[in-house]
Amino acid sequence: MKVCLFSLVLLCIACPAHAADTLSVCSPSGRICVKVWLDKDLHYAVYERGVCILQPSEADMLLDRGRGFSAGNRIRSSSKKSVNDVIISPVPEKRKRIKDNYNLLSITFTKPYRVEFRAYDDGVAYRFLASFKDSVTVLNETAKFRFAASSLAWFPAIHKRDDADIFHTSYEEQYPLRRLDSLDRSALAYTPVLVAPLSGTKIAVVESDLDDYPGMFLSGTGTNELDAKFAPYPLEEKMTGGEYPESIVAKRADYIARTKGTRSFPWRVLMIADEDKELPSNDLVYRLASPSRIGNADWVKPGKATDEWIVNVNLFNVPFRSGVNTASYKYYIDFAKRFGFDRIMMDAGWSDATDLFKMNPDINMDTLVAYAKQKGIKLSMWTLSHTLDRQLDSALNRFNKWGVDFIMTDFIDRDDQQTVNFYHRIAKACADHHIMIMYHGAYPPKGFNRTYPNNITREGVMGSEYNIWSDKVTPGHDVTLPFTRMLAGSFDYEPGILNNATQKGFRMIEGMPMSQGTRCHQLAMFVVYDNPIQIFAGNPSQALLEPRFTELLGSLPTTWDQTDVLDGKVGEYIVTARQHGNNWYIGGMSNWMPRDIQLKLDFLENNISYEAAICRDGVNADRYAADYLLEDKIVKKGDSFKIHLAPGGGFLVRLMKK
Repeated sequence: MKVCLFSLVLLCIACPAHAADTLSVCSPSGRICVKVWLDKDLHYAVYERGVCILQPSEADMLLDRGRGFSAGNRIRSSSKKSVNDVIISPVPEKRKRIKDNYNLLSITFTKPYRVEFRAYDDGVAYRFLASFKDSVTVLNETAKFRFAASSLAWFPAIHKRDDADIFHTSYEEQYPLRRLDSLDRSALAYTPVLVAPLSGTKIAVVESDLDDYPGMFLSGTGTNELDAKFAPYPLEEKMTGGEYPESIVAKRADYIARTKGTRSFPWRVLMIADEDKELPSNDLVYRLASPSRIGNADWVKPGKATDEWIVNVNLFNVPFRSGVNTASYKYYIDFAKRFGFDRIMMDAGWSDATDLFKMNPDINMDTLVAYAKQKGIKLSMWTLSHTLDRQLDSALNRFNKWGVDFIMTDFIDRDDQQTVNFYHRIAKACADHHIMIMYHGAYPPKGFNRTYPNNITREGVMGSEYNIWSDKVTPGHDVTLPFTRMLAGSFDYEPGILNNATQKGFRMIEGMPMSQGTRCHQLAMFVVYDNPIQIFAGNPSQALLEPRFTELLGSLPTTWDQTDVLDGKVGEYIVTARQHGNNWYIGGMSNWMPRDIQLKLDFLENNISYEAAICRDGVNADRYAADYLLEDKIVKKGDSFKIHLAPGGGFLVRLMKK
């Protein structure tokens, strides 16, 4: 209590009130405070230890028939509440028990609105709530985020497609570091966007609890301000051509949403970290999301899968013609069984993309279903989103008949209100059939995975597949993702490429894709990246030649009791330790700079020995990136050893309690 009082006094000294009706709320420790006032628009500012880290910024809701928030509105009353709770995650991406500790400021107004601010020790969030009797049309929403001069940002600017407007995107961009004031209004990014003021604090702008409403983009302004933008509501759509047709918007409305008049709107979230390493383990977005809507989720089974698409089913040392056929999928089932994978993915090609009931004649599903069941391996299926939506009930019934408990749906590439509702509709239908769903060509989860735990992961990331046709997926990109994209939830990167290349040696070869960086860099992703269903994208024919390495990969869990990021710096390196049961798993990755990591095992239990399997870059990994060393040793709490990371390097340590 004394800390909070001191922080409030410091806040008043450092930043005098801007209006007579200024209200404040501080986080439980008093570290972070928010000041809120109404002056034409709703304004708020955020302070850390008395220093203003978000300059006064505006928030507003613009509704039809003069029912907007700000015009003629006044504060009627306010109240505060402290919450100290624990959320038990049914699918623990970072940890099973999630502390939910915050102070809440709730403000009511003369108009039928309420605004809530939550102050956490690792961030701040606000949202509007409305209580109109009838439905409303949201013309627009104002959400401005004003930072200190000379701030920088990791800004995933969208590259406009030739056949659609800027709001059509697969959410697969790089995160270049830019000066905020160099970004004009034509620069549009999806969230999260990570901002770095010169003070050293990192602030990620994102949202949570997106429902019946379009997603939030952020545009530059030519200043140190980011402004929210939203895809207008689609009035007319058309189908693209090609192998994987999708629906794109041909005409948009002059509003962003039509929705219930009594509801809460999405949270606008600022995740705050003094040190870079605090960011990847932050689960604020999950905490803010609506609780599960699917009831008992015991049937949701995380694990590891294989996928054949990236390597184009380019198997070798086999007595059959490889391809999208029964023999190849039986081979994948055998591989999964041998090395501890739970399921295989049957990616695009098992059926006609536009008709899930028009089977590939080279595949006998009755044979595969029986073979997979005999081996104890699950089948998982790719679908085209437009096709799945059209054939939803009949397709899910067929998947149930086949014993399929996990599907992917692809080529969505939008987050306007209508499309967001598609995500909810599909997730609910899948939950009714006890099927897990993964969205590709999809916006980041933003807490959706708490509301629908069967949406076990999604894409929305530039991952392994880009190695087929570009050189964009660099080790620097890989070690930027945990501090940026991962803040909004898990992602399906699909690591495990076994053809590994140095910076100079990388080439784009379809069917035999390379990854940039070392073999251990790829292996570490299975621990560093949040994803309850990790998908191995390497070639199993290669993996069979290295059984000890593949057994280690296959032994890795995908959900965690606890996550601790031991060290890291955005775009440079990361070291993550995760606990699963009695065992610990540590993954480290670097950009193109070689470096030495001093790994200290201070987090282990006292007086307990652990069997350590250590996979690290080989002495020649700077020249032959697939070179690695795999060694065993006994370790205990307090032990420390140095691990050298080659350029684009990595390591993985598995610690099993004796």
